[in-house]
Amino acid sequence: MKKLSFLTLLLCVVWTVNAQTNYKKPPADVARIIEAPQTPSVSISPAKDAMLLTELNPYPGIATLAQPYLKLAGLRINPALNARQRITEFIGFSVQWLDNGKTVKIQLPGGVRPSGSAQWAPDGSKIAFPVDVADGVELWVADTKTGAAKRLDGIRINDLFGAGFFWMDDSKRLTVMAIPAGRGKMPEASLVPSGPTVEESSGKQSQVMTYQDLLRNESDERQFEYLATSQILLTDAGSGKSQQLGAAGMHTGVRWSPDQNYLVVNTLRRPFSFRVPWSLFARKTEVWDKTGANLRTIVEFPVTDEIPRQGVVTGPRSIQWQALHPARLLWVEALDGGDPKRKVEFRDKLMLLDAPFKGEARELLRNKHRNSGFEWTKDKDLALMTEYDRDRRWSTTYRINLANPAEKDTLFDLSINDDYNNPGDAIYERLPNGEYVIAQDGDWAWFRNDGASEKGNFPRLDQINLRTGEKKTVFRSAENAYEYFVSFVGKDRNQYIIRSESKTMPPNFYLANVQSRNRKALTSFIDPAPELTGVEKRIVKYTRPDGVPLSGTLMLPPGYKPGTRLPLFIWAYPLEYSDKSTAGQVRGSDNTFTFYRGSAPELFVTQGYAVLMDATIPIVGDPETMNNTFIEQAVSSGKAAINYLDSLGIVDPKRVGVGGHSYGAFMTANLLAHSNDYAFGIARSGAYNRTLTPFGFQSERRSFWEARDIYMNVSPFTHAEKIKKPLLLIHGEADNNPGTFTVQSERLFQAIKGNGGTARLVLLPYESHGYRAIESIEHTVAEMFEWANKYGKQP
Repeated sequence: MKKLSFLTLLLCVVWTVNAQTNYKKPPADVARIIEAPQTPSVSISPAKDAMLLTELNPYPGIATLAQPYLKLAGLRINPALNARQRITEFIGFSVQWLDNGKTVKIQLPGGVRPSGSAQWAPDGSKIAFPVDVADGVELWVADTKTGAAKRLDGIRINDLFGAGFFWMDDSKRLTVMAIPAGRGKMPEASLVPSGPTVEESSGKQSQVMTYQDLLRNESDERQFEYLATSQILLTDAGSGKSQQLGAAGMHTGVRWSPDQNYLVVNTLRRPFSFRVPWSLFARKTEVWDKTGANLRTIVEFPVTDEIPRQGVVTGPRSIQWQALHPARLLWVEALDGGDPKRKVEFRDKLMLLDAPFKGEARELLRNKHRNSGFEWTKDKDLALMTEYDRDRRWSTTYRINLANPAEKDTLFDLSINDDYNNPGDAIYERLPNGEYVIAQDGDWAWFRNDGASEKGNFPRLDQINLRTGEKKTVFRSAENAYEYFVSFVGKDRNQYIIRSESKTMPPNFYLANVQSRNRKALTSFIDPAPELTGVEKRIVKYTRPDGVPLSGTLMLPPGYKPGTRLPLFIWAYPLEYSDKSTAGQVRGSDNTFTFYRGSAPELFVTQGYAVLMDATIPIVGDPETMNNTFIEQAVSSGKAAINYLDSLGIVDPKRVGVGGHSYGAFMTANLLAHSNDYAFGIARSGAYNRTLTPFGFQSERRSFWEARDIYMNVSPFTHAEKIKKPLLLIHGEADNNPGTFTVQSERLFQAIKGNGGTARLVLLPYESHGYRAIESIEHTVAEMFEWANKYGKQP
């Protein structure tokens, strides 16, 4: 018998470990559900008299993801388009007018499809949208009354840092970030290095996240500068004629003043960095006049890779125009060196500078805690200002008169985790001059609220008095439905649009009357999976042994017979809380319609499983040390869910699987390593070795060197010999999420295999942190079903 060489044997072993398979498909009935067309997304016109319906396919074929792209400065760039990598397919637009119900389809020539979202002109007469072509991204404009669309000739959009275009207030012109005319060919990548890549530390602390897709060499720098450079244009939507503003540069953002005589321009500049993404490169913020002339540089930053962990940059930040002033700039500056650990009387100061932007900026006020933003009311100089207290994880919102900052009253004051008392989000309205402010009737401001309660979420429309804090509820979701406010209609507030759904009825939009509560259907989207209408869904509540209340949404297969014990699949994601009371609040609703989209864990009900979705795994404690008991709290939470459902006679405690994505995958691997409560686990796109994220993870505030034992203890990799129950690891080969490098799953698989455990590693080509290609999604579902059925379905 001929002997095999050592090399041949080695190649056989490598092939066995890394064998590539064809894409799998789940059962035909499940594949049909996954592939069902998506309901259109809806956007309300600025005049609140029409709805824009966007048809799209969020799960394109793998060929779309496989198109060549460059990984530069934290971006994924299609070099042929000079655009971000495309992962969603847009199909078309239609406009539905609310007064007569007429639907106008936006007409595009054969073979032409939009490649991104449309933007309403402020008066609602037009929309603008991008279209990909062979040599770049075109800008198109369509008439919303007729549906006629046309290309604006001679323009190629640069959308690396955003949409790349937006409307001016006159609804006649657009500001465009365009590819500079005559720029030439992109520098070719150098295949032969000119020398080694060198970095040097000079004794300063630089505790940055583990970013991915960064620049690596001079060749990358040249290509990034070429692709990032744009020319700001002011383009007439009718004639297509453009005026150049300023010089071409690596412009990342443009914001016009309320009177549209000035603009704030953010621009990158060299030097770049091999350690951080583009947003932390050297950069400057300037004020230009409307011809493009630079009037003042507000700030110039070097590469900012030394920001304290969970801190902010020093110098002007959050630069913005103040509403209801023609051209007044506000910004915030740190008084604590940007370091949240430094003990100071005040953390931030607010600065003001009026046009023509000469002289010194004026200090308006100081913040005791970190300034986290403003919301503008319709009353000049009256704003809502919010501060964040990191030590307590606490948010305080003040009603403040910026003309007299001493006139300040507390409006909201609560834990950031207190959903029961969260006031919700202010509703904005557009003023005749184009500015957006909080919608008000006198002192009464309008807010939309998730309506979290012990029974689940019942969204509300509230009015809150900005002087007294008094609240009035105008609309609340029905008890047997999940309904929320979308927008008022027209110029008054007598009518509004709501989105309504229930366990058995898919979401649709309705026109409702404030007084009579009568409603008229605006859409008639259908159930894509009527065979699953009989799925039973309800919120279940139970308690952890330490007294922390827990909850989750239990789903049972159609035709479930009470008393039958089913295999159980738990899907969860740990969250951090400072106290038991907020940790135990019920979140979510059992009245929502379930879309079985993507690689949704809910699909397990089609295979005869009980599914506990979003089972709460709260990690409660001091924000500085809560992860000291991460494992104990996670194990206890999971066990409490199993015990409760076992006590109801619904599940078989010996046939329980657990899964999660990202931090939920990290949790899953830990549960298998530190408990014997599960028959199998499914971990998708997780991080399992915390020494590879040494400067923090999730809300962890300590570095590896400050909490070495904790980092080691919570890392499933260091306990791989304890993972004896079967673990399915799924990961995108191109995961670019900070911390969840694909190697995290590869190394955990090797560790489990090396210690004699049972595991399977599935690497999805071209996929990032979330999975988008339909082939990847269906393969993921098939893998999950096969794994669960093999190790957890039978007693």
